[in-house]
Amino acid sequence: MLATSMGLFLHLLLLWSGVFEPDEGLSLPLLTLLFIAEFGLFVTIAGVIAGGMALSKQGFGITLVAVVLSCTLFAAGFVIVGWGLWKLIA
Repeated sequence: MLATSMGLFLHLLLLWSGVFEPDEGLSLPLLTLLFIAEFGLFVTIAGVIAGGMALSKQGFGITLVAVVLSCTLFAAGFVIVGWGLWKLIA
């Protein structure tokens, strides 16, 4: 649950910084945004792994499945955002 909360917070921070519309300017430095995306990726992947281990021990639970799926989607979002930011460097 913590990884999902952090993933949501970091995605909102990236949204606020203007990373989805870089032509209008970024409110945070580019390397800071890359660090946020990478850190969010690691946190949400850790959430997917921990949630998967909990699923194998506890069995199917709707809350646990929702947490694992949301962490998976957040991780994919961080990859996409990070990839887009790397294109700005080149």
